[in-house]
Amino acid sequence: MNEDDSGINIKFLFAKNLKRLRNDTNMSQLDLAAITGLSHNYINDIEHEKKWPSYKTIAILAKALKTEPHQFLLAETKWNIKDADLFKEELSGSIAMIVKEHCDRYIINNEPDKS
Repeated sequence: MNEDDSGINIKFLFAKNLKRLRNDTNMSQLDLAAITGLSHNYINDIEHEKKWPSYKTIAILAKALKTEPHQFLLAETKWNIKDADLFKEELSGSIAMIVKEHCDRYIINNEPDKS
């Protein structure tokens, strides 16, 4: 895996995200090839870092996968939506529990202080 000066392998990142986005839409390489007009072999070569797509091809792939072109270049921590949704639910529950515990501990009744 070759890296550029920033330590990021863009070709690897693109290949990994293409495969992830394709799998997220339950699409095979053959399905994606049929939709885009690209060859199955070319898509396979991109996913295995043997080929680098042009900006036009990136736009075609993004449209077929119903995403934005920049999604192919995001690091894993930026695109893990499933975990983000789980975290959001867990966080919401945790905040609600903290608020309830605070109210139970520090608020004697539900009426505002009239002093």
